[in-house]
Amino acid sequence: MKDIVVSAIQMVSGDSVAHNLARARALLQQAAAGGAQLALLPENFAHLSGRGSYAVAETFAGIDDAGSEGSGGIRVGENRASAEQQPIQHALQRWAAELGIWLVAGSVALRERADGSATEGSRSRSACLVYDDRGRLRARYDKIHLFDVEVDDAAGRYRESASIEAGNAIRVASTPWGDLGLSICFDLRFPELYRALAMAGAEMLVAPSAFTHTTGQAHWMTLLRARAIENGCFVIAANQGGQHSPNRRTWGHSAIIDPWGQVLAEADEGEAVVTAKLEAETLARIRRQMPLLSMRRL
Repeated sequence: MKDIVVSAIQMVSGDSVAHNLARARALLQQAAAGGAQLALLPENFAHLSGRGSYAVAETFAGIDDAGSEGSGGIRVGENRASAEQQPIQHALQRWAAELGIWLVAGSVALRERADGSATEGSRSRSACLVYDDRGRLRARYDKIHLFDVEVDDAAGRYRESASIEAGNAIRVASTPWGDLGLSICFDLRFPELYRALAMAGAEMLVAPSAFTHTTGQAHWMTLLRARAIENGCFVIAANQGGQHSPNRRTWGHSAIIDPWGQVLAEADEGEAVVTAKLEAETLARIRRQMPLLSMRRL
């Protein structure tokens, strides 16, 4: 791993895709101006409301040939996203290239699987997309664990599986600074996913999220620190953070955490850009002193 400056972008996204994209771009500009080389957007950054998080879905634009190495089955050689047909993906490509940063788009609703086949029924995939600093799509991860739970808040019940088809494969993206393990929100509660990412070479883990205020207040930071400590990885977590609708409130507290579990930077609620430097020596020292991955017995 090499030293890298990263930013976690915290948003309070709503119904308007145009407004959300404008806010995302402004926050990414702030991150780039602050020296970020890689920035992470939260889950549902382009659309989040009380009426359903995935009402806005696009056709998958595919991945550039240059990004095909280690892409895990993502189809290659497709045309790049168009402003008319794939406005969200087009914006992400443009921002990454214009700002000269690697951009991890927390989640985008896509109508196709990575191999180009159609999803089941009317459901979409919740995909985390990784763009390099030239705007090329380098990796795609489809959310595996879906939020089908009951929560003691204004919404009461969440059923992501009604509109989302679960993914079935882990994904580690190669970057110039090290390997990046991809996950989305509810995945945080399943430690076996992160152990698999770490064993596949991940040195940094991303957790773009829209944790509810109730569950976030109870478990958010505990889960983030545990995933960092038990796998000896840096964790970059970008959360939604505020009131989205009368029955939808998220926790915020986006954070960047080192492999010892130390919180390097943390937001409160509302829009925020959280930035920190991840030092390669910190990772090497902690993994050398406590080689957890090589000491496993189960």
